[in-house]
Amino acid sequence: MSGRYFEQCTVGDHIAHDVHRTVTETDNLLFSALTHNPQPLHLDAEYARASEFGRILVNSCFSFSLMIGLTVGDTTLRTLIANLGFDHIKTAHPVFLGDTLRAETDIVEVRASRSRSDAGIVVFAHRLLNQRDESVCECHRTALMHRRPA
Repeated sequence: MSGRYFEQCTVGDHIAHDVHRTVTETDNLLFSALTHNPQPLHLDAEYARASEFGRILVNSCFSFSLMIGLTVGDTTLRTLIANLGFDHIKTAHPVFLGDTLRAETDIVEVRASRSRSDAGIVVFAHRLLNQRDESVCECHRTALMHRRPA
């Protein structure tokens, strides 16, 4: 697996990423603990059961991070200089333990860097979908990408 160089990115390209991931209780617990997030909706089964959701919700920051991770191999692996920003982040549907998630990416903007002749800027629109094809997380990621070596 390796990402795309700037020249390999075209507005309108669509990528359906091959790797899918089922979220486990351990994923949610470790991520919440590592990020010092004590939200009982993520950690306390009795509290969550009494909520409108009726069960534990997966930490939305985990969902976001997983979405980016699932997309890296096909987009920016070994071709990224830096992520410049994450915009338009939405979490329209909850993620629950046992959900199987997959990612899709559309390239929505490509432009040359004004300050670096060896780089370009690409905006990726990422979507994370569950097994019911509901979008559970979305964002635009702006990346500074290497140009293909001469």
